[in-house]
Amino acid sequence: MLDKILGKKDKDKNDTPDLRKNGKKPDSDNSDIGGRLKDMVGKVSGKPKDDDNTSKSDSKLNSSSKPKIVSKKPAAERKMPRPITKPTSKPTDSKPRLRTPEKKKSGGLAGIGGGFGKKLPEDDQRTLVGAAVFGIILIILVGAGYYFLVYGPYQDTLNSAKMAKINEVNSYFKGALSADPHKTLLLADIDSGQTPDQVLAVDVIGPATSAWRDYQNQQINLKKDPYNRVQISYSVPSQAGGGTNGTAADTSTTGGAASSANVKNLILNTTAAGIIVNEADASVLANMEIVTPDTVAVPVYISRIQAAGGLINVGDSVDVYQNVNTSAQTSSGNNTTQAQPTTTTTSSPEISGATVLAILRDTSNGIYTSTDANLTHQQQFSVNGAGVSTLTSQSAQGNVEALLKAGASRNWNEAQITSLLNAYGWRLSDFERVSNLGDLTNNYLVVLEVPRENALWVIQNDNVVAGSSLYLVVPTQRAPEWMITELHQIYGS
Repeated sequence: MLDKILGKKDKDKNDTPDLRKNGKKPDSDNSDIGGRLKDMVGKVSGKPKDDDNTSKSDSKLNSSSKPKIVSKKPAAERKMPRPITKPTSKPTDSKPRLRTPEKKKSGGLAGIGGGFGKKLPEDDQRTLVGAAVFGIILIILVGAGYYFLVYGPYQDTLNSAKMAKINEVNSYFKGALSADPHKTLLLADIDSGQTPDQVLAVDVIGPATSAWRDYQNQQINLKKDPYNRVQISYSVPSQAGGGTNGTAADTSTTGGAASSANVKNLILNTTAAGIIVNEADASVLANMEIVTPDTVAVPVYISRIQAAGGLINVGDSVDVYQNVNTSAQTSSGNNTTQAQPTTTTTSSPEISGATVLAILRDTSNGIYTSTDANLTHQQQFSVNGAGVSTLTSQSAQGNVEALLKAGASRNWNEAQITSLLNAYGWRLSDFERVSNLGDLTNNYLVVLEVPRENALWVIQNDNVVAGSSLYLVVPTQRAPEWMITELHQIYGS
């Protein structure tokens, strides 16, 4: 019990003695209760017992009444301080934590970029934040200005160039060539263009022309008729006052949708058709259709002026135009006023390449008598008063119509009549052309070969009573022999 009161334990008995104390017991080991209490008070007050004892002993030794005694103890007997042990770090897993350890927060902008120095002052932080915001705003403004002033207009120009080229491709590759492989390649080249110059440099008309020529030449061989002919239907731009000619052909044009009145027909042999196809480009070939001719023979009763001056012959190719004279009437009360007639014409033929199958002149031109043609030749010679004279006279009379009737009735030799009157009408017109003198009041009945879809239009505009509005003209590209001869003489070629 006393040991417990004094604070002694059983383990104190077994404590190993401290050799550094030189066999002396510390003051704290005093057996008296007072010493224990003093030690406890010293511990509470923070003043250890040893310090008090040393201070007292020092004061006694250093007092003035007694001489100072310096203890001379050997170094081995002096009290050495205990070495301070380095605290060992405890593993984090040794004890469960109540909360996760807090991370160090970087102060301000000092932690940007992995710890650049210490925490900056607040003024410097504000300066850096303002500079960063200003830089971001400046970058945004520069990017927006570049987009709207440079990149945006550049992209608009590039897209406009691409759309123009795509429209060009679609205008050429249509109809039978709408799925042509050349079209796919051209569209891919246009789409891959990086600059407007690259896009506009894509050649569209070259591949389109080559593809259309191959296709149209195939059509010529497939669509020719037994007479080795083909019919070419082509489109022309719309014109005011056009005819009412209608066809079932394709009416699309490069300038837009055209009415059927703008589709023309041309009948020609395969050789001439091949020349036209090989000389034309895609802008013409894409609006051309080659079909098998379906024609009819239509008689037209016209004047000599309307019949190309009467200088056309069987087999000639002519173009048909229409000339419409209209007059407007205005009425005011009981008076009716008729305005001056106006003439409406078209710039392109309504029918192109119509063939003349036959031509008949008025029978009034086939009557001739001796008074019409009389040729006299007289010769007179005189030798020594003896004269010899000769007289030659030629005259012609007859009626061609009566001769034709006699030949048709087989009263005369048919072969002889044929040889005499072969191409009489054409030779008469040709003589008139050479002599520059002819009868301009004659009328002609011309039988034309025209496409079936144009026959009704020809009939409606060939009114014998009111006068026909049709005009037959001879194209110089397909001129007859006499015109070719005259052109060579005129131009010296």
